[in-house]
Amino acid sequence: MPVLWIVLAVLGLGLIGYFVGRMRALGSAGGDARQLHSLPNYYGWHAFMLTVVPALLVLAAWLLVAPNWIENTIGASIPEQTIAESGSRSLVMAEVRRTAGALELAVEQGLMDETASYDLNANLSDLTGKLKETGAIITSDVTQPVLQAAQQFRSFSGISALWMSVAVLVLALAGFAVAILRSDKDFRARNTVESGIKIILILASTIAILTTVGIVLSMLFETGNFFEKYPWQKFFFGTSWAPDFRGNSDLGMLPLLWGTLYISFVALAVAVPVGLFAAIYLSEYAGPKLRAVAKPMIEILAGIPTIVYGLFALITVGPIVRDWFASPLGLGNSTNSVMTAGLVMGIMLIPFVSSLSDDIINAVPQAMRDGSFGLGATHSETIKQVVLPAALPGIVGAVLLAASRAIGETMIVVMGAGAAAAQFQAGLGAVVNPFEAMTTVTVKIVSQLTGDTDFASPETLVAFALGLTLFVITLGLNVLALCIVRKYREQYE
Repeated sequence: MPVLWIVLAVLGLGLIGYFVGRMRALGSAGGDARQLHSLPNYYGWHAFMLTVVPALLVLAAWLLVAPNWIENTIGASIPEQTIAESGSRSLVMAEVRRTAGALELAVEQGLMDETASYDLNANLSDLTGKLKETGAIITSDVTQPVLQAAQQFRSFSGISALWMSVAVLVLALAGFAVAILRSDKDFRARNTVESGIKIILILASTIAILTTVGIVLSMLFETGNFFEKYPWQKFFFGTSWAPDFRGNSDLGMLPLLWGTLYISFVALAVAVPVGLFAAIYLSEYAGPKLRAVAKPMIEILAGIPTIVYGLFALITVGPIVRDWFASPLGLGNSTNSVMTAGLVMGIMLIPFVSSLSDDIINAVPQAMRDGSFGLGATHSETIKQVVLPAALPGIVGAVLLAASRAIGETMIVVMGAGAAAAQFQAGLGAVVNPFEAMTTVTVKIVSQLTGDTDFASPETLVAFALGLTLFVITLGLNVLALCIVRKYREQYE
């Protein structure tokens, strides 16, 4: 049974439990709700929660654990010779998954029946042709070990799905039965429901924390594998980025880090002044009618997809920067440049700075403004000496959000600044020239993980080292900003 149908079945049973539990509680009280310990709705919600929550938790845990167990089990049975021919166990398992998916599609499309998919072992070329007809990505002839592993993968996956369906539905029915039996007038449903909601809230916050920890640990482990195969000194201090999957790669991160910081600096140099000045005008000077029109129009920029910004950079901003500035000044002839990506990214970040800063400035109590006016300060002096200092922590938060958004942007950089790393060997002029093409860490993370590459090679694992480094840098910036805000807030208070 598909996962969606399992979820719908559990939710449907939970809704039935809601109404049945509510009516049973009222029935035990003779139809008089005043005889119940709790309101009738609490009995219904108790039945719904006891039916749905445990079943869905088991479903989520099963979906997380079962695929890994199946892959580890099948991977252990693959011959070492096959692994050596493919390069790594992960590549073999990727081929097994593709073959298993193609077998499933072939059966669904009628190209072979369920039994035929297990009887074509002798003629692997015909089987490969049938699998390619399904549209699946099969780049070479299926080998005997891969086919056997794919058959086992399908079998184990089907058994796992069956047992998962049975376990989840049985648990939901058990919760339904227990909840209905407990729904009488003396049952403290309100206390139970509130305790259950508290547990759900704690579980939700725990999941968020564990997800963050899991992300960091996954990057740490893969980064450790990378540094086992590539010297950390060359990664952190290398000035050349030239990956080559045939070996002898230069994987120095400094060119990528410089491109990331340079493009982000240009973007913030555009977004912060424009966004902050716009927020000051809208909150302190603009009338209600103008504000009602201008603020939504600025916020529309935040809803434009980044691919549209990328096309804008490629078609419009890039040629303008090249023809009006770079070429006349003799600094470059390419539409891809740091300036192109930075300008367009800055336009994208304006609503992040403007909207958040506007809300923070409006949150400053009017009594502070009135007190400043009462002491004889002008409007501009009040803004500079009272409003902005009071709103500074929030403004710093808005700038940090914009900076994080700039550091993590990919599409605008690809289409506006290109995919070439900064060339430190070309001299200082090429590195600091804003009209030269450069790329960022995020772009190279995507490029190194794209395609059918050896996941165990340093050229692929470097993506995790880049991601972890970017995470540490962003975390450091946030901690530094937090310290600055706290220090200033203490002085202000």
